[in-house]
Amino acid sequence: MLLPIDTLVLFFMTAVALGFAPGPDNIFVLTQSALYGRLSGIVVTLGLCTGLIVHTLAVALGVAVIFQTSEMAFTLLKTIGAAYLIYLAWGAWRAGASELPSGQAKQNGPSFKKLYLRGIVMNITNPKIAIFFMAFLPQFADPSRGLLSYQLIELGLVFIVAGLAVFFSIAWSAGFLGAKMRKSPSMQQIMNRFASVIFIGLAVRLALAER
Repeated sequence: MLLPIDTLVLFFMTAVALGFAPGPDNIFVLTQSALYGRLSGIVVTLGLCTGLIVHTLAVALGVAVIFQTSEMAFTLLKTIGAAYLIYLAWGAWRAGASELPSGQAKQNGPSFKKLYLRGIVMNITNPKIAIFFMAFLPQFADPSRGLLSYQLIELGLVFIVAGLAVFFSIAWSAGFLGAKMRKSPSMQQIMNRFASVIFIGLAVRLALAER
């Protein structure tokens, strides 16, 4: 461990607070958990946090600078992300209601593999996260304590642990509510349409994002 424990605790608390602030990732976990259940929300969370590993390594290796300095790279990545969200919105809008046995996992929803990949793609195609990491993580690093790249990786891992804690709590809460709502086919249809609108909103937000 390169950084002192008090620095890591402060960083962890800050990361938790940021995690609970309304944003694309926690809204994504919320909607997927409500639609498909707690376990699906947890799988999505694992995908999102896998994406955070990519962002952490990108910052540590200096790759994130490209997205801050290159307008073309930033625009390309956010366009891919927005297009993917629109694709998810279309799928959610077309999805019909399905009968879900009480206490069982979703039957006709996306597979856990697809949900995991959704989380990864959702996270890594948002260039603002890479830029946020590049601006946020170094504030807690100390050049006198060794290689900055190792410190940034250490901070990134702590941020991921905080993200897991936040998103798991969101998934658990939303899954409890969704389990009751999904018993009604008409309510499930409404939830699918609501998720579609959320995806469109996130796509527009990402498409309009500036460096």
